[in-house]
Amino acid sequence: MSKSNYDESSIRVLKGLEPVRQRPGMYTRTDNPLHIIQEVIDNAADEALAGYAKHITVILHTDQSISVLDDGRGIPVGIHPEENAPVVELVFTRLHAGGKFDKKDGGAYAFSGGLHGVGVSVTNALSTRLDVQVWRQGEIHQITFAGGEVIEPLHIAGSAPKRKTGTQVRIWPDAQYFDAATIPLAELKHVLRSKAVLLSGTTVTLVNEKTKEKIEWCYEDGLSGYLQEALQGQELLIPLFKGAQFATEEDENYALGEGAEWIVAWTLEGPVVRESFVNLISTPAGGTHEAGLRDGLFQAVKNFAELHALLPKGLKLQAEDVFARASFVLSAKILDPQFQGQIKERLNSRDAVRMISTFVRNALELRLNAEVEEGKKLAELVIRHAQARVRSTQRIEKRKSSGVAVLPGKLTDCESHDVDRTELFLVEGDSAGGSAKMGRDKSFQAILPLRGKVLNSWEVDRDRLFANQEIHDISVAIGVDPHTLTDTPDLSGLRYGKICILSDADVDGSHIQVLLLTLFFKHFPALIQGGHVFVARPPLFRLDVPAVGKRPARKIYCLDQAELDSALDKLRKEKVREDSWSISRFKGLGEMSAEQLWDTTMNPDTRRLLPVTYGSIGLEGTAKMFDMLMGRGEAAQRRSWLESKGNLAELDI
Repeated sequence: MSKSNYDESSIRVLKGLEPVRQRPGMYTRTDNPLHIIQEVIDNAADEALAGYAKHITVILHTDQSISVLDDGRGIPVGIHPEENAPVVELVFTRLHAGGKFDKKDGGAYAFSGGLHGVGVSVTNALSTRLDVQVWRQGEIHQITFAGGEVIEPLHIAGSAPKRKTGTQVRIWPDAQYFDAATIPLAELKHVLRSKAVLLSGTTVTLVNEKTKEKIEWCYEDGLSGYLQEALQGQELLIPLFKGAQFATEEDENYALGEGAEWIVAWTLEGPVVRESFVNLISTPAGGTHEAGLRDGLFQAVKNFAELHALLPKGLKLQAEDVFARASFVLSAKILDPQFQGQIKERLNSRDAVRMISTFVRNALELRLNAEVEEGKKLAELVIRHAQARVRSTQRIEKRKSSGVAVLPGKLTDCESHDVDRTELFLVEGDSAGGSAKMGRDKSFQAILPLRGKVLNSWEVDRDRLFANQEIHDISVAIGVDPHTLTDTPDLSGLRYGKICILSDADVDGSHIQVLLLTLFFKHFPALIQGGHVFVARPPLFRLDVPAVGKRPARKIYCLDQAELDSALDKLRKEKVREDSWSISRFKGLGEMSAEQLWDTTMNPDTRRLLPVTYGSIGLEGTAKMFDMLMGRGEAAQRRSWLESKGNLAELDI
């Protein structure tokens, strides 16, 4: 048997754009090339957002390439003072190079969607060829890349009118990195139309050379016209609620220009339309800006109903009662937005909740109290929804009380029985379970504390599983019996739509995660296939930052050492004094207060949940990996694997 050597030569350093080609899924969506095209479109939109571009054009060529043109300032073509290379070359070949980092004194882009400097460099890395033309100072500058490398250095390709400025990027996506080589036309049209809506006065054009189709979008009415078009003539309960507010120089809590523009419509029937954006970037998975909108609407309607004594005795409104029939388009401007991942589908910036909630609540309260009849109509709709919700809960409770199954005594159940909403947290330890019980939202979150480490169930027969009390309690609590991959399990009794593993952010906590994942993969695989299993990610560090100038005191939570180092670097760039902040390390969940646990790990608007899937190695590869990791007779194979892979920080399973 050959032995694997683990020495200095085993460590491989990926250079340039190689990390992107090795793990493209870390940087972009790989189902089709739309997102790498979107990165270029977003850069053009940032030029329009900054007030320099009025036209953006996307051309679908007959040779499967795509061009994106704008009439902005044009990417700088001079030599970078430190890197001694043309700036336009650095932008497309360096993972962390761009004009979006410099935020002080406005910077090149005070508000932008690009944050990490990896956007168009990822586009370049995943393309067989990429051409860039820049119009600046009466000259046409051109540079060409292939496979991420420069094949034609920057040169002057001709002259142009002195007033003509802008950039054209032509991309040939590399099909080997994507499940499908073609761009979904409907999604591309939606992206471009959204840009036109959010960039009032900007003309966005799509040209399809194959079909000879040409579409232009230019919205003068902005968000309201867009939402009315999307609602397709549905009857409105009250006229559209339109508003916008942005921080001024006198605002001590937020940066100059931060804020949001929104349009909200309440309808009695039909589908609801919900779209949100941050600095023109679409956020289909929502995030903290949507949470702020929801909270602001709820607080305003609740305050109006209480002020006018409209609430029936004993009825408590919830945010979902106000939000259930609400359609909206929300466009937020955040100075330094924190997104979940490079594809920016969800906003994680915690300050956005409070800021947008305050702006929206004040505006809606002013509107409802000025138009009392409108306010009463809205309050009546919300109260009817709340009463229906309560009646539904009461019916389910009665049915549940007459059932046969006895739920585990240590399970702290939730009030709701809507599987699309309910969540069960499997919590490591009684002390952490206590904090989770106090910090949770009891309307939809249930807690099941686990004592000690769960049995390694990889080689345990199904008939013997219930001999272990912890596994018995988990099965009864979730309402699903153990099964195998070849079974057709009955999921009709499933009690929670999300089953979240919540353990300490240390080695023991990781061990518990693996034991529970083993249990679900081996004996409850339908839950993983159905997307019901998640891993909660509590922070390891808390960074307390004092008030600086107009910026209030902050608490910054960091998942790991890398996030802590990044946060500290950011504070240093903000000129925060080195010895002014303090760092706390959580030894375990039991050390976190209920409020901290809610804010960082359980609040759907601010937490980070990791969905459990089979990953890139698929079902068969995952089964082999578990067999090697958890099988009793696989010690030699495990050792060999650790020797060859032990330098890796994460495992894709």
